[in-house]
Amino acid sequence: MGLSRNTVRKVLRSEETAFEYERAEQPHPKLGAFIPQLEVMLEANAAGARKDRLTLTRMADLLSREGYEGGYDAVRRYAGRWSSKRRGVNFPVEAFVPLSFAPGDAYQFDWSHDQVEIGGTPMTVKVAHLLLCHSRPLHPGLSAQTQEMVFDAHARAFASFGGVTARGIYDNMKTAVDAVFAGKTRRFNRRRYPLSGKG
Repeated sequence: MGLSRNTVRKVLRSEETAFEYERAEQPHPKLGAFIPQLEVMLEANAAGARKDRLTLTRMADLLSREGYEGGYDAVRRYAGRWSSKRRGVNFPVEAFVPLSFAPGDAYQFDWSHDQVEIGGTPMTVKVAHLLLCHSRPLHPGLSAQTQEMVFDAHARAFASFGGVTARGIYDNMKTAVDAVFAGKTRRFNRRRYPLSGKG
């Protein structure tokens, strides 16, 4: 039956036939040393204005620049547990829908607001992020959030990737979407879609 002697002995002595292992503490082999930095970013997000918040993708990228060699999913899982604990909610089981993308299938595009210093002057800049969904390489471009800059960010990213994916995923950017209606109905910016008016 593929059971060890210890398991058989445990069954005979306790009359229990099902055993579940509960991990007392979740190990973080790669993220562990970077948890303090991640928590600082999560705290700043929680306390700051929505427009100034970092995405989890951006947090993972910033940690990787500091030497973090783990993946985005570890950052996302930790951030989820951190948020639940902060709200005083204890979820025993983590549930999520895994996303799978074929090579060349799709990219995701979004903006973040970051603090930089240019010519000795601190300022907030908007950074365009274009992410390949399959392999997750990130191509950021520093710019203003105008339609011309959206096009420029795409052109630079596609040139860097060496091609264009079959589709793009957006979060109702004002530069692409004029209005959001009930359901999935959108009125798209006509400068972006001059012929059909559709996305």
